[in-house]
Amino acid sequence: MIDTGQAREGNNSLPPHSALMLVAVMPSPRDLEIARVLGWYRIPFRFAPKIIQVDYLAFYQPSSFGKEHANLIEYYSEVRGIELAKRREIIRDEPNHPRAEEEYYKIQLGPLKALPVPIRAGKWKRITFLYTTGELFARAQLLNDLVVKSEERKVLWLSLREKAGKSELYSGVDFPETEIPPDVLALLGDLGQINEQQDQYRAI
Repeated sequence: MIDTGQAREGNNSLPPHSALMLVAVMPSPRDLEIARVLGWYRIPFRFAPKIIQVDYLAFYQPSSFGKEHANLIEYYSEVRGIELAKRREIIRDEPNHPRAEEEYYKIQLGPLKALPVPIRAGKWKRITFLYTTGELFARAQLLNDLVVKSEERKVLWLSLREKAGKSELYSGVDFPETEIPPDVLALLGDLGQINEQQDQYRAI
């Protein structure tokens, strides 16, 4: 298990404005229950963002959550640790799953916290991952409000890069200092690229 050096928060507070956040799709109500009861969330290694070393996750609920709860962010959680494991090691009651031997990031979570007012999708109905900040998250009403503005993206990238550099997960990985990688740019608000993976990602 790798300690992420998570941000501090009060029991009922939103993430600090300085928090690095990753909005991630919660594939199904069952996965949300796993996060709530067992305290973890999984991301297939092959679909994972370049850097998952963040302070908090916020969970986007797709159509599988039904009419009243679909296309919303209702919950978020502090990240407390990350490990890399095979699916069969994470979900032991599905040893014969087609992806049983695939590697996943298992992200240990703090308690799930409900937003007082959910963040709505607006025009964005499909999303897999999106980087944002605690400051944007605190005032967002729509998903589009979470998009980091172009002039602030380099600052966010340098913060992500610094956090990754302190983690054993990225030992030996050399991230560019000034040029933001295209796949990271895609997770800073390029809607066309964000949409591509969601259908594949739901069957994890």
